[in-house]
Amino acid sequence: MRNNEKLLKELADNLDLPDSAYQQAIARYKSLGEWFGRDDSSVKGNDPHIFPQGSFRLGIAIKPLTGEEEYDLDLACSLRSGITPSSHSQKDLKEIVGSELEEYRKSKGISEELESKHRCWRLEYQDAMKFHMDIVPCIPESEVQMKSLERAMISNGLSESLSKDVADNAVGITDDRHQNFEITAANWMISNPEGYAQWFESRMVEDIHVKAMREALQVDDVPIYNTKTPLQRAVQILKRHRDTMFENNPDSKPISVIITTLSASNYNGSASLESAFSSILSGLKEFADSGSDVVPNPVNPEENFADRWSMPDYKHLELKKNFHLWVEQVVRDFEYLYSSDNIAMIAESVTKNLSLSIEQKRLASALGISASSANTIAKPKLVGEPVSKPWLKS
Repeated sequence: MRNNEKLLKELADNLDLPDSAYQQAIARYKSLGEWFGRDDSSVKGNDPHIFPQGSFRLGIAIKPLTGEEEYDLDLACSLRSGITPSSHSQKDLKEIVGSELEEYRKSKGISEELESKHRCWRLEYQDAMKFHMDIVPCIPESEVQMKSLERAMISNGLSESLSKDVADNAVGITDDRHQNFEITAANWMISNPEGYAQWFESRMVEDIHVKAMREALQVDDVPIYNTKTPLQRAVQILKRHRDTMFENNPDSKPISVIITTLSASNYNGSASLESAFSSILSGLKEFADSGSDVVPNPVNPEENFADRWSMPDYKHLELKKNFHLWVEQVVRDFEYLYSSDNIAMIAESVTKNLSLSIEQKRLASALGISASSANTIAKPKLVGEPVSKPWLKS
């Protein structure tokens, strides 16, 4: 019998970052934390806290499509004492954090200028690994707001204990597009990257090995990267398919947080990657078929991750249409991979749809298909490839 489980693991293994990338990411954000906490730091009295967020934090980072792309390490810098919306504006906080980052840049001899983005500061490293760090300034949310979030999550089906743990990590972030960016005022934008990571981890398989590895780590360590659960591997594969499909039009591609949230919500808890991936694909198709415009943030149910789908400013990107086209295509492509015994065509499909080059004999070995099939050299015509590519720029 063919072994789709081993095929999916082979794909995920080829997408995962090298250990050196994770090790360098850990070293860099710890270096930044040490800088903010040093004796002569201007914010030492504000109890600074640097922690990772995004794909590195969730253990779902993947290799860039080409060697020219950069690794993106998302961080947050929380000043947990002495700064509130009534004492400082968002602009004040961003400038305070930016001042320390500029001193850090100079001390490390980083030639690239510190860049201000809407919500964060970007710090570039010009070296072989091509890293940049996006650092979001933030402060803890108020107790009142945390309680409100806790109640909303409980109402949305999350357990009371998890809801409380998640809500306790909510933060207010800076955004120069916010109407109150330059004045001292409440109602900053709410974010909760650490709470989201807790929710995501609660959806992962809780086998003994993963538990033991997790308990051995500190709270702010970049998560396990030598041990991947089926949920993490499935998200990595989906993200790569998305990146490949929208390589020529990245602004229109489905955003990672939507893919990650829907995947985690539809994960069936199976220890089998094939079963997990199938349940996630079914969930994605069911969501697309529903026509819904709402993907609630599981740690802030009032926030809709798909809000841009209906915003006039993003109408030209056709975000909802492109999400549906991607779901249709990824389901079709993996239905073909699961059913075909033609190794040449499988290898071509993997190259075309995932930008991976894997030897035919290696694929044959993973699938458990005979060597004679592996020697097939017929040039494939991909099944399921649409005649036109409406997700590409005209």
